[in-house]
Amino acid sequence: MFVGSYQLRLDEKGRLALPVRFREQVADGMVIKKGQEHCIYGLTMARVAEQSAAMAAMAPSDTAAARMRARMSFGSMVEIEPDKTGRITIPAGLREYAHLDRDVVVVGVDTRFEIWDSATWDAYVAEQEASFADMESEGMPTLS
Repeated sequence: MFVGSYQLRLDEKGRLALPVRFREQVADGMVIKKGQEHCIYGLTMARVAEQSAAMAAMAPSDTAAARMRARMSFGSMVEIEPDKTGRITIPAGLREYAHLDRDVVVVGVDTRFEIWDSATWDAYVAEQEASFADMESEGMPTLS
């Protein structure tokens, strides 16, 4: 499970040192891909296999929406192996998509992590705070 938020920096080559707590989970390889709200998703290879199986089980699978979902999801994936120091290189196309320049936030989101431009993340959190506070439980187990 990926949890926590980490303020980090990209170096001049687009490399990012993953949080230490995430490195063991992705040591055997991972993918990064376009996520919603212009962030990047990081997934273990096991999670990618689960997503593939879930998409294959959806019926009907040969619709315009299913093709679009598969293309947008799998088509933007880049297989990555962290180096010995836990760094990954984010390709230029994904950096442009997520507006990543220097300051980033890596956010653990259960079965994936997300990489956000720091200012974009701060604006997103500020926008969502009131809605999150009003959620109460809405059928979800409480954490307190």
